[in-house]
Amino acid sequence: MQTDQSMDDSNEGRISRRGFLGRTATASAVLAVGGQLADPETAAAGGSGLVDVELRVNERVERLRLDPRVTLLDAVRDELRLTGTKKGCDRGQCGACTVHVDGRRVLSCLTLAGSVTGRRVTTIEGLARGGELHPVQQAFLEHDGFQCGFCTSGQIMSAVAVLREGRPRSAEQVRELMSGNICRCGAYDGIVDAVRAAGAAD
Repeated sequence: MQTDQSMDDSNEGRISRRGFLGRTATASAVLAVGGQLADPETAAAGGSGLVDVELRVNERVERLRLDPRVTLLDAVRDELRLTGTKKGCDRGQCGACTVHVDGRRVLSCLTLAGSVTGRRVTTIEGLARGGELHPVQQAFLEHDGFQCGFCTSGQIMSAVAVLREGRPRSAEQVRELMSGNICRCGAYDGIVDAVRAAGAAD
C-alpha cells in the first residue's frame, strides 16, 4: 500500500499535497504582510525568508524582522517581551491572548503579526497611565475578579472593549459578551461584578 509520503513524492513534475499546502501558507502570510503577493517559492527560499514588520504597540513604534508565519501573540511576548498577554490554548478558544487592534479586541494567537502592520496595538501593559490603573483593572482588584491570574489580562482587555462597545447593564449581558474568555478557576461572579462596576463608574 502506498504511503502518504510516497504519494506526495511521486509523480515528478506535479505539485505534491505537502508542497501545495506549504506554498499556500507562505503566500497567504506574505500577502497579509505586504499587501502584494510575492512568488511563494522566492519568499520561502530567497534570502532569509524573513519580512519587515512595523508594529505600533502601546504607542511605541517597533520595527521587527520576522518569519511571516509569526503570530501577534508570539511577536509581543517573544520579541517585545510584553509577557502580560498570555498564551493559553493557542487555538483561539480561551481568550487569554486578547489584545486590542485599533481599539477592537482580537485573539492575538490567531492574528499574524504582519497583518497589523501600521495599526494601533494595545496590550495589558498599555492600559495604565502614569502609574494609575485603568478603571477596569481597578475594578477587578476591588471585586476579586481573578484567582490564579493567568486569564486576567485577557479578561480585562476583553472587558475594556466590551464597555466601549455598548456598556452592558445586566449580569446576563456581561456573561454573554465575555463568553469568549474562559476562567478555569471559575471567578466569573467577580469578573461580572467588576465589569458592571467599571461600566457604572464610566
